[in-house]
Amino acid sequence: MQNVSGYFDWAATAPADEDIIREATELSLTYFANPSSVHRAGIEAKKKLTEARERAAAVLGVRPDTVFFTSGGTEADHIPLLALLQRPSPATVLISEIEHPAIREQAQMLARCGWNIRTVKPDNRGIVTAQAVAGALTDDTVLVCIMAVNNETGAVQPVYRIADVLAARAAETGKRRAKLHVDCVQAAGKIPFNVSYKGIDSAAFSAHKIGGPRGIGALYLAQRLEPFLRGGGQEQGIRSGTENLAGAWALSRCMERYYLCEPGTSGAKRPENAAALERYDAQCEYTSAFVTALSAIPGCSIVPECRERKPAGGTENDGCYSPWVVQASFKNVPGEVMVRALAEKDFYISTGSACSARKMSRPILEAMGVPKAQAANAVRFSFGTRTRQADMDALVDAAAEIARRFAK
Repeated sequence: MQNVSGYFDWAATAPADEDIIREATELSLTYFANPSSVHRAGIEAKKKLTEARERAAAVLGVRPDTVFFTSGGTEADHIPLLALLQRPSPATVLISEIEHPAIREQAQMLARCGWNIRTVKPDNRGIVTAQAVAGALTDDTVLVCIMAVNNETGAVQPVYRIADVLAARAAETGKRRAKLHVDCVQAAGKIPFNVSYKGIDSAAFSAHKIGGPRGIGALYLAQRLEPFLRGGGQEQGIRSGTENLAGAWALSRCMERYYLCEPGTSGAKRPENAAALERYDAQCEYTSAFVTALSAIPGCSIVPECRERKPAGGTENDGCYSPWVVQASFKNVPGEVMVRALAEKDFYISTGSACSARKMSRPILEAMGVPKAQAANAVRFSFGTRTRQADMDALVDAAAEIARRFAK
């Protein structure tokens, strides 16, 4: 078992669950054939791939034929966007300004192809409200992309309310409802979430955020779409390429272990769900204490500052935050300096999304209206299922010592 006592970058990647990785590796050695092959060895491999799909679907409370294995969360985000290129003429896509680069930068490529990309600003809490989405909709909006949990601030977005807004707009105008795609990468296994909520058309998942291997993800599609990229026809033609059996198996097992289902949904009574909810409740308490302790450090501010006065957990209440992610800024300590100084003490954090870290920009914080100096000093602390409260207390002490060193 890895030593993760000083690891606070779980939002970038979670340490692998060794038993699941070993199980998946052993399975791949036994069922080594190509699942698309028609001989007996291929058929046996296909059965295991089907079982993995059924396991993942059962956790999500959806039909197996709506779950498609991909190379990761990024590809799962790309497929609904690229499918738009099948349309005879460009229209409008609406995305929030706090989306992951997988959505934000791919949308920019659509703009180069003639599509109208409209953005919705979050408020100063980092929340994209349903009202803001409603105000940004146009008559030709065909897709709306809203992440469930922001990867830098932990802000939980009101996805269900946004889905209801899109339905109400369609009923009011008599036009076809805009599709809703949800990036669930930081929500799956982190907060209770119901992907089968009416009005959620697609959702992206990633294995390595919840203890699985890199290079495997999943896409939920409530209804089939016509993919832009074609190939060998695997995954019902949605995602061609030789299937990653070991990865799919590991993802399904991680989802069984960690996915939190909303009360009243089909998977809510699973023993694993009860254990996951217990971990979630405990983390809410740990993180609330962590935020309070950080706030007491001279020169430290929580981003957004209103989080200091809000509960750590929540799923659909505006102003709630995932207990697994906290953003903070330290006066006189640039973010990169805090990251390096903590690393010297064997504490590992980041300045934000690993996909954006080398670009030295903070578009999410800028969209929230965070002052430049505060944004430049912001760092992200992210936690996981093996993070102990004592580890978090030690991290606060280390950050406080570094802040004192740089105080003027």
